Amino acid sequence: MTAPVFVVEHFDAGGGGRYVLDGPEGRHAVSVKRLRAGEDVVLTDGAGRWADCVVLGTEGKDRLILQLDSVSEEPAEQPRVTVVQALPKGDRGELAVETMTEVGVDAIVPWAAARCITQWKGDRGVKALGKWRATGREAGKQSRRVRFPEVAEAATTKQVAALLAGAEFAAVLHESGDEPLATAELPSTGDIVLVVGPEGGVAPEELALFEEAGARAYRLGRSVLRTSTAGTAAAAVLLARTGRWS
Repeated sequence: MTAPVFVVEHFDAGGGGRYVLDGPEGRHAVSVKRLRAGEDVVLTDGAGRWADCVVLGTEGKDRLILQLDSVSEEPAEQPRVTVVQALPKGDRGELAVETMTEVGVDAIVPWAAARCITQWKGDRGVKALGKWRATGREAGKQSRRVRFPEVAEAATTKQVAALLAGAEFAAVLHESGDEPLATAELPSTGDIVLVVGPEGGVAPEELALFEEAGARAYRLGRSVLRTSTAGTAAAAVLLARTGRWS
């Protein structure tokens, strides 16, 4: 099994490369993971910088003492995959973020589509966005990523259209699509942007706006997926076909 991942803000080690992981991450490593001397650990800032470390020992219940010798940088993968996710009901939004993070999506954009039952307004929206971002962070650690997905501010339909207009490949999952996503011609670099609509579907006026921005409608298959799983399934298709899973 690969080494557990812990998030840090800096990689400043003392003399001889001695690094102390403390705070909530240190407590989790010592009291929950119960890591011991000789075990491997990966530290990351979640933005591509990371370091392989070896546990030297522990201090108390929340300090893990590590040997850190060097820091590496993982380049951003190409093509970059962004999923625009319409707001699902309940906790299905966190489920979508979790699974899309696990498969390797680079960015997730919450979208307040016209047919979304859930709407992020005021403090509720701030809290919901915080949950999505926390979910992405934890899923990034669990899936052993060192570059976590960016979870953007909630976007309007016009903002989504602008995002699609700047993409190398822009797609909307929609039943009107006459071509399966599995056969679409994909770029090797640049931005791939995929729109996943709400349970009620993408509204006709939204689809028209997205098509004006250069997006095409594609279908996944015969079955109809829930909005909280469609993005993950579609991202898996894209990541496999672009070679990022090879």
